[in-house]
Amino acid sequence: MREVLGISGVPDYTCTEYAPRQSDYCLLIPIINEGGRILAELDRGKKAGVPGLVDIAICDGGSTDGSTAESQLAPRGVNTLLVKTGPGKQGAQLRMGLHWALARGYQGIITIDGNNKDSIEDVSRFIEKLKEGYDLIQGSRFIKGGVAENTPIARWLAVRLIHAPVISHTAHFHFTDTTNAYRGYSRRYLEDPEVQPLRDVFVGYELLAYLSTRAGQLGLRCCEVPVARRYPRHEPAPTKIKGLRGNSNLLQILFANAKGAYNP
Repeated sequence: MREVLGISGVPDYTCTEYAPRQSDYCLLIPIINEGGRILAELDRGKKAGVPGLVDIAICDGGSTDGSTAESQLAPRGVNTLLVKTGPGKQGAQLRMGLHWALARGYQGIITIDGNNKDSIEDVSRFIEKLKEGYDLIQGSRFIKGGVAENTPIARWLAVRLIHAPVISHTAHFHFTDTTNAYRGYSRRYLEDPEVQPLRDVFVGYELLAYLSTRAGQLGLRCCEVPVARRYPRHEPAPTKIKGLRGNSNLLQILFANAKGAYNP
């Protein structure tokens, strides 16, 4: 384990590598106390051969539930565990992961939630588009071939009627599933001086909104690929966005981004 400290725009973190770099692409999975959900997702990924396609890195926000023990992660094909020790929430976890991935030399970076809702089996779709030269690949359950299962009606309406239209207008590209963090980013996009994702302004969900739109604004290549998002039946939806306060914050970020608040 090594510590990464004192880098502008990157929270302090520790890095534990279980294996050297083995691919040109990595899969970043931000989590905090996802317990059995992240382990089930990793099991599905291993069964589908995902560790043979990408290097998997867990971007942990400080879990205390035992799910990030090496004995749990390494046998499931995880390449590296990153643990944020500095301030910030989800955006800081992503900045940590992006910093590590760019420093390690990956040509493409894929992100996915770690709560076992998304089809980790579809990683190959993102790799294919990255190899074709796309810079932003958005996973969508709402296009042909996608699967939306047990989506809460309030979430469906918010994405389809508010979030996706605003993001699409801001990005100058039509997107259908813009709250979905299942995405691919090219190295070219992330290193563009007009992007600069490693900034302290990205604390929570700001970075996801920003990266959804900046590629289109800069004339880079964008596309969507079909994915599945399955919410559990008869259980509370596994999400960190909860209640009036959480949704209000998401809307504030959405409209601030539309006004260019996060542009460098």
